[in-house]
Amino acid sequence: MYITLPEKLQATLSAVLIVGALCSGAAHAEPVDPQPQERGLEIAVEADKRDAGFGDSRNSMEMVLRNRHGEETERRMRSKTLEQENDGDKTLIVFDNPRDVKGTAFLSFTHKSGPDDQWLYLPALKRVKRISSSNKSGPFMGSEFAFEDLSSQEVEKYTYKYLRDEVWEERDHFVIERVPVDPKSGYSRQEVWLDKDHYRVWKIDFYDRKGDLLKTLSASDYKQFLDEYWRARQFAMVNHQTGKSTDLYFNDWQFDNGFSDQDFNKNSLRRAR
Repeated sequence: MYITLPEKLQATLSAVLIVGALCSGAAHAEPVDPQPQERGLEIAVEADKRDAGFGDSRNSMEMVLRNRHGEETERRMRSKTLEQENDGDKTLIVFDNPRDVKGTAFLSFTHKSGPDDQWLYLPALKRVKRISSSNKSGPFMGSEFAFEDLSSQEVEKYTYKYLRDEVWEERDHFVIERVPVDPKSGYSRQEVWLDKDHYRVWKIDFYDRKGDLLKTLSASDYKQFLDEYWRARQFAMVNHQTGKSTDLYFNDWQFDNGFSDQDFNKNSLRRAR
């Protein structure tokens, strides 16, 4: 999840404005108005700040994959996450069923800068496969979620622009644009809807490298934990180009589990049950 130190805001903002200016076009292009970029970054940093400090968490998940004809396949998994003080989160996902994917495990180390480290353990082969940064846009276990969607969305991974205020599903939202810094991202940009009350993400439109709308993620049924941290009970990802969709249902949230870095390494992939 987002973890940003207040004293880094000025440096991060300067980098955003410089990148925006360099990408604005030819040498004779009109100057870029910094206000939308600054406002977009402020919103992202506030959302980041509100979710910092949760420590660790665990939950169970149900994944429902749906093809363009409406036929469904179900999978069940477990997930645990460890927050890092000066870096992105560490996450481990283990599949429990069906039998053909049971024991498959995915480990992700998200970083604030540079490519994330991700590994997949395939029990049939009894080996750990590293996910290269060039494959991060590929589908995760046949779902409509890409490997990069499973990383914690660190502020430093994007440049930002405030687009508008919008009422959607009877809630007031900020709508911001974020552009991945990583040139190997599968997305050219994303539009994100965050509610004005708690800065929770309710919707994300993902645009492919050609600039066409690729997918939409919708979040629903938020619940608050520890009187502070909000978690959605459902994510629905729809692929507009293929007609496929994937729903993720989250249950049994638990915090303060006492996880350590030893619970999140390549050896933990092999022993995950």
